[in-house]
Amino acid sequence: MLDINEITLRFGGRLLFDAASAHISDGQKVGLTGRNGTGKTTLFRLILGDLGLDDGEINITKGQRIATVAQEIPDTNVSLIDCVLQADTERTALLEKLAEAEQNDDGIKIGEIHERLNAINANSAEARASAILYGLGFSAEQQKLPLNSFSGGWRMRVALAAALFVPSDILLLDEPTNHLDLEATLWLESFLAKYAGTLLIISHDRSLLNHLCTHILHIENLKIISYGGNYDAFEQTRALQRENEQKQAQKTEEARKHLQSFVDRFRYKATKAKQAQSRIKMLEKLPAKTLFFNEACLHFKFPSPAELPSPLIKIEDGSVGYGEKVVLSKLNLRIDADDRIALLGANGNGKSTFAKLLAGKLNLMGGILQASSKLQVGYYAQHQTEELSPNLTAFQQMQLVMKESNETQIRAHLGAFGLTQQKADTRIEQLSGGEKARLLFAVMTRNAPHILLLDEPTNHLDIDAREALIEAINNYKGAVILITHDPHLIDLTADRLWLIDNGRCLPYDGDLEDYRELLSQKAKIQAAGKGTDKNDKIAVSRKDERREAAEKRQMSAPLRKKLKETENQLEKLNAQKEKIEDMLEDPSLYMIGLNAAKVKNLQISLAQLNQEIENVEQEWLELSEELEKLG
Repeated sequence: MLDINEITLRFGGRLLFDAASAHISDGQKVGLTGRNGTGKTTLFRLILGDLGLDDGEINITKGQRIATVAQEIPDTNVSLIDCVLQADTERTALLEKLAEAEQNDDGIKIGEIHERLNAINANSAEARASAILYGLGFSAEQQKLPLNSFSGGWRMRVALAAALFVPSDILLLDEPTNHLDLEATLWLESFLAKYAGTLLIISHDRSLLNHLCTHILHIENLKIISYGGNYDAFEQTRALQRENEQKQAQKTEEARKHLQSFVDRFRYKATKAKQAQSRIKMLEKLPAKTLFFNEACLHFKFPSPAELPSPLIKIEDGSVGYGEKVVLSKLNLRIDADDRIALLGANGNGKSTFAKLLAGKLNLMGGILQASSKLQVGYYAQHQTEELSPNLTAFQQMQLVMKESNETQIRAHLGAFGLTQQKADTRIEQLSGGEKARLLFAVMTRNAPHILLLDEPTNHLDIDAREALIEAINNYKGAVILITHDPHLIDLTADRLWLIDNGRCLPYDGDLEDYRELLSQKAKIQAAGKGTDKNDKIAVSRKDERREAAEKRQMSAPLRKKLKETENQLEKLNAQKEKIEDMLEDPSLYMIGLNAAKVKNLQISLAQLNQEIENVEQEWLELSEELEKLG
């Protein structure tokens, strides 16, 4: 149990919490939300005892073990698996005592230590640690490598693995998916769903909050407000509360104006003075004016590209890599003007290599790539924030890449990504991570590209900004290729999935739920210990089935494209038909015979439309039958 009682805290000269309270029961999975800067991470530090309170108290049930991700990761040559095992300090201490007892030949002590080791499941520790590292993307070979041979992002994964491995009753996680790919994110979600303790998680990942959380704690106006249910339930409840509060505030304000009007008219008239004084007292008893926090909706807008014929890019028997090393081969793919494609596959399988190929940063080592000479590709990658000039303002940065544009055009383009004049004139080093990400969106779309390549575009965006990105992608007129760990983004924007695995990139014939199941099966085979012959045969069989399905999907792509175009055409024709029928049903059209010519023209148009609809429907039927034959 964790009780937050009337806490008050001033931090850096600013009031963060003012008599704020919350209660978290054992076993609850709680999402901690709130705008950036409201104190989410600070609350974690208070719970951990790293900060002191000005007033109030935080009570935790005695004996509760708290685990969290270490902020400082040592630069050590200890292997990944040993780093994780050492995080269980009790086990480590017991093994040291066991070695000492064995050296002294102390049989009683040895027995006591073994009894405690058995109680904490020490025998399975290495297998458990290995399974967690595997789930977070480390192969068996990588787990034996020293920690200092990995980059910062991968070291953060090891720190997360250590926090998940140590025995705990309360687990505090602050943006745990920031350094993960989609595969590791889905694994983490599954792992945390089985966690038996109390989970408190800060996250901007709506899918994670929806799948995991039973409660939401929202920090707003210096208070901590508790909501039951997942994130979607929280949003709905909060919206209703806001609506009711605003209605009540409006009624109060109307009453205030009415009373004030009476006071202003009769305060100084002797015959009405008593009534005026009575109304002054009533005014004083009215609730204070409610100040609603202005949560201005953030909107992005990607510029619409000039039309180009499909396919925008076509690759035949392509291979790509670095130097003489081939990373991906047998690439036979096409990208059309309205495609929305999400790339699946673990980090290191070649997703970024494929994106660089499409962006023109890598050339094919073999095969053919066909693309229009007028094709423009916008490429967003996390590392590009390092290419921004910190001493320049956002406006000055855009001037460097929009040399043909005037000030009004540059500011309008920045405004399309929520960078108003104040933010545009702020030095880049003073912008938040989310604002820098929006500046990169502006930079990459300055030429109205036909294809957007988005490599982890949500890493620095809060939930509101992610929703704005989803809307912008869905309104964009060009093609989109997504690499993201955010399942919510994929679900709401992508209509095709491509899987990059074993040196190939093939259409994935399934949805994200199917992919979750595939990853779950892989994890079970790994947990079983390298897999039996039977498991290997099952894995090979499923792989063959997926490859065959992918090849069929590739063969049927032009047909499906044509079928979709036909469906859109039918929709437009039926809308036109309905409009004409509504006009013909209007009685005023037939008054005194004044519109006879118009009626005749409408009837002719309707007959032509009916014939055109019949022809398109026949084409749709033929395409459907052909597609069905292909399976």
